[in-house]
Amino acid sequence: MDHTRGVLAWLVLVALGLLNSKCQAERDCRVSSFKVQPNFDKYQYQGLWYAMAKKDPEGLFLQDNIVAHFFVNEEEKMQARAVGRVRLFGHWDLCADMSGSFNETEDSAKFKMKYWGVAAYLERGNDDHWIVATDYQTYALHYSCRVLNEDGTCADSYSFVFSRDANGLPPEAQRIVRQKQKELCLERQYRIIVHNGFCDSAIYGT
Repeated sequence: MDHTRGVLAWLVLVALGLLNSKCQAERDCRVSSFKVQPNFDKYQYQGLWYAMAKKDPEGLFLQDNIVAHFFVNEEEKMQARAVGRVRLFGHWDLCADMSGSFNETEDSAKFKMKYWGVAAYLERGNDDHWIVATDYQTYALHYSCRVLNEDGTCADSYSFVFSRDANGLPPEAQRIVRQKQKELCLERQYRIIVHNGFCDSAIYGT
């Protein structure tokens, strides 16, 4: 009887493993398959957003205490200024600024973002930058793929989870974001962004 139970347990584990493999195989991780926020409204999106989590790309970018201010300029183009901590030479911490200008495409949630650091040591580029999901009042998920693999999946991506509240996201928003992270094939690849006041003077001018 014990032997039979052991065999049955093993068969159940095998079946579950095969089912999981089938689900993974059926998931489409090509960047072209990813869905974005429908009818994105850049005017509703304006204001302060606090980065809660980040999937890092290659290169030197803002590391924590990241706050971004999005606004629409007089030419009706969305722009952003972000402030956060960076660490140089392994020990020197300072607050740094990055700026971005968003060029619109046929899809209102897909931009070409030209970005640059005020200081020369920060990265600069012109990436595809997508607003994957937002409710404008609580949460937002951004995604960018900088380099594609031959099969259409992403070789170098970054992604931000933003909150309007510096204290974090409510449970329902967290559930939505986690599901969207899975759809981007990026689950368990984010790190938490610390907010400890290190850059408050640069953000609020205090």
